[in-house]
Amino acid sequence: MTPLRLVNYSGNMQRRKTRQIQVGKVKVGGDAPITVQSMTKTDTRDVDATVDQIWALEAAGCDIVRVAVPVREAAERLGEIRKQIRIPLIADIHFNYKLALMALEQGVEGLRLNPGNIGERWCIEEVIKVASERMIPIRIGVNAGSLEKDLLKKFDGPTAEGMVESALRHIRILEDLSYSEIKISLKASDPLMMIEAYRMLADKVDYPFHLGVTEAGTPTMGTIKSSVGIGTLLAEGIGDTIRVSLSADPVEEVRVGIEILKSLGLRKDGMTFVACPSCGRADIDLVGLAKEVEQRMIPFSNKDIHVAVMGCEVNGPGEARAADIGVAGGKGIGLIFKKGEVIRKVPEAQIVEALMEEVQKLVVEKEAEKAAVVDD
Repeated sequence: MTPLRLVNYSGNMQRRKTRQIQVGKVKVGGDAPITVQSMTKTDTRDVDATVDQIWALEAAGCDIVRVAVPVREAAERLGEIRKQIRIPLIADIHFNYKLALMALEQGVEGLRLNPGNIGERWCIEEVIKVASERMIPIRIGVNAGSLEKDLLKKFDGPTAEGMVESALRHIRILEDLSYSEIKISLKASDPLMMIEAYRMLADKVDYPFHLGVTEAGTPTMGTIKSSVGIGTLLAEGIGDTIRVSLSADPVEEVRVGIEILKSLGLRKDGMTFVACPSCGRADIDLVGLAKEVEQRMIPFSNKDIHVAVMGCEVNGPGEARAADIGVAGGKGIGLIFKKGEVIRKVPEAQIVEALMEEVQKLVVEKEAEKAAVVDD
């Protein structure tokens, strides 16, 4: 049975102690902030499309990006991609050690590969030799859907125990080569299996963990499963970097990942958006209003701003006043608040535009204040 983990909910969560590695300029593990990752969904051979998507991911708050490298032509494009982006680039490699060597030569800051399935011993030795010279970390990525046949037979199918045993096999290969620039993922489409696997391995090694629920699904189902799996472990102090896997634009993965961190108080920066669920007291179309405002707020995702959309006079004024900018609905009207003060009263049809005008003004004010501080 997994030992009971005590969590400090005072806002100073007790994180699992791990080694720290560095992916480019981004630290992972130890006392470093928990980072958000994503993976491009473009053909890596298409440099322009891949670079464009990476810039969109960075704008959404992505800290580290991974690209698929299934063929030689993709590996040959990594250097061109690397030159045109700012966040660390990780190459996702399977089975072919030559692709890993090419990726390293192209200047990637990390590899995702499993040393046990990349060829003979000398193959992984060649990769580790180059990775060691450049201090390039390697993520061992165990997936419940692709466990070794002997482990599937031993444990009668994919299990948390089998995932942990698989991870330990790969870890030992790198440790035998005196390589410790490692992070580990134990992903499953079943959040409960994933949670248990990470818990089990957390008591056996001190390498940083990359958290994720694989094949989580569409934005609705995938967000729920990822929030349960990733959020549970983070609340227990387990996890150093995360990736939300969704059948959607990868920018959505980043947004969900950031919101998971913010909901646990693990990330403070960026937009906070709250909206009441609506009820029979609402005198405006709160659901439609909240959806429209949320969409209009996407360009401000990285801005440190708190926006509230509330539907009635019961909780609305109080919640709206607690935000930087907020609206509380009345019968056919909206009261726009700014830092606790009512600044405008507008017809329902004008609420969104009025709210966004005030948001834009506040963003400009905040940026001016930051610039003034820098000048001082």
